[in-house]
Amino acid sequence: MSRPVTLFHVSDVHFGVEDQTAHDWFAQAVAREKPDAVICTGDITQRAKKREFAAARDWFCGLGVPVILEPGNHDMPYYNLVERFRTPFKRYDTLAGAVASQPDLPGIALVSMLTTVPAQRRFPWSDGVIREDALAQALAALAALSGDSRLKIVTCHHPLMAGPPGSSNPTIDGDGAFAALARAGADIVLSGHIHVPFDLTYEVEGHFLRMIGAGTLSTRLRTAPPGFNVITVDGQAVHVSAQSKPADEGTKKGPL
Repeated sequence: MSRPVTLFHVSDVHFGVEDQTAHDWFAQAVAREKPDAVICTGDITQRAKKREFAAARDWFCGLGVPVILEPGNHDMPYYNLVERFRTPFKRYDTLAGAVASQPDLPGIALVSMLTTVPAQRRFPWSDGVIREDALAQALAALAALSGDSRLKIVTCHHPLMAGPPGSSNPTIDGDGAFAALARAGADIVLSGHIHVPFDLTYEVEGHFLRMIGAGTLSTRLRTAPPGFNVITVDGQAVHVSAQSKPADEGTKKGPL
């Protein structure tokens, strides 16, 4: 049997408008608990500036545990439009190459799915878009895991749905992606983006898929304090505990 695995799921750390006290609180929790891995589901920076990625590199490297990354909509160049459209993930890829790893997590198979695009048919360009090629790659990875008893976790930045199937959805083609991933055998989707933790399970055609979202460690607070998720996986049993930074440890509030 596989041993229990502990994951720290964080998102929207937003270097450039980070909450340093929240970052320190998270790093202390990592040092104390030593999770098997930290998964960050995007918006690592605020404006994808080189100095923001450099700060992120130093922070992730200093955690001392394996790190798994996803890019968010804020991780593509904001001011350099030529780079945004030609090589939108060049700066992110440099960071991932420096800090990201593929740790052996007993009983868990991770599948990445890109939900960010340089531009889309609406404005602002912040919410998610599921492109056919991104979904096809995720489905191919799940197909390769057919018959594999491990828990299958998809990582992305944007929540696939904001409510039950058929409800209003800011992620373009998110409903279709949710259904396709559920049919393909995915068990969990980890994401962020909305800066508020959530844990929702929906059914499509007899297939259940759980969506787990992490909050933020930035000053861009909405309706929840800075926080992250502790996810414990023991076989097919998954326990999620949303951790919130105590108010007495100080919280900087910045612009949304």
